[in-house]
Amino acid sequence: MLYLIAEHLGFPGALNLIRYISFRAGAASFTALRIGLILGPWFISYLRTRQGKGQPIRADGPQSHLAKRGTPTMGGLLILVSVAVSTLLWMDLANPYVWACLLVTGGFGLIGFLDDYDKLRKAHHAGLSGKMRLALEFLIAGFATWLIVRTGNTNLYLPFVQGPVIELGWFYIAFGAFVIVSFGNAVNLTDGLDGLATMPVIIASMAFLLIAYLVGNAKFANYLGIPHILGVGDLTVLCMAIVGAGLAFLWFNAPPAAVFMGDTGSLALGGALGAIAVAAHHEFVLVIIGGLFVLEALSVVIQVAVYKRTGKRVFLMAPIHHHFEHLGWSEPTVVIRFWIVSFVLAMAGLSTLKLR
Repeated sequence: MLYLIAEHLGFPGALNLIRYISFRAGAASFTALRIGLILGPWFISYLRTRQGKGQPIRADGPQSHLAKRGTPTMGGLLILVSVAVSTLLWMDLANPYVWACLLVTGGFGLIGFLDDYDKLRKAHHAGLSGKMRLALEFLIAGFATWLIVRTGNTNLYLPFVQGPVIELGWFYIAFGAFVIVSFGNAVNLTDGLDGLATMPVIIASMAFLLIAYLVGNAKFANYLGIPHILGVGDLTVLCMAIVGAGLAFLWFNAPPAAVFMGDTGSLALGGALGAIAVAAHHEFVLVIIGGLFVLEALSVVIQVAVYKRTGKRVFLMAPIHHHFEHLGWSEPTVVIRFWIVSFVLAMAGLSTLKLR
């Protein structure tokens, strides 16, 4: 919003900084951080009053989690408000890529909210049916992907390969929707311990703010051999807003958590990262940078598939972070070690930019 005002009125001097993506990205992060920290205490108190017993805790999960009963959920609403306000304030309102990613963020957040609400209403950890959730997610993700590719770029790119590999045409919409939905649910599965999903999302967002900036800059894109997509650079504003909002939420979500983000936050943040990767045409790099989330999702798929076929379990419990808890790792140990893995994978993903 402020960007368009600066463009039309031509603010002189310091206010002219608004035209620069780097300034607006930093401002968006600071704005989101301030909103989250200011609203956080009041919002958590409100949730605690309204929800009573808080998020239902699985009886078959680690016994240490039973102490978390009464902790309010839906804290993801705090993240969504912080991200939405700061992004709308500092983005270029004419940029279709940012709007598409905000659509996924808000749409997935709404689905997660309905799921969390259903869990609270039933006082059970099972919310909306899986089929309904996936149908709504694919509908939103498909429309957002259409908004992203309607300018004509439907090429598929691979790490370590310079230039497009194949032109998918309108099949790219299905591919992009699959990436967004898969990553949204992967982050959702990871959100099982205090702070476990939040910091890896922040790390992945910081990696993709660099990717989005490079993809949006013709000189850097040509030098690195990555696709140049005009306008994608403005996604750095959204990435930095996620970083700021994530840090503010982590302040309250640090062990012992005062609030859980719930599906409202985890599904929205995962969908946002997926949409950013699709807009920047770095879907396979997302698999590397977000490898922790991929591993968490695969552990569930493998556990279910093997158990149905053989009646035996591969992991002591899935997702895999619970497996390590059952091995005797404390919750802070699991969380911090997974953060380290996430950081290493982000560095590995970024290294692919120069190896093409």
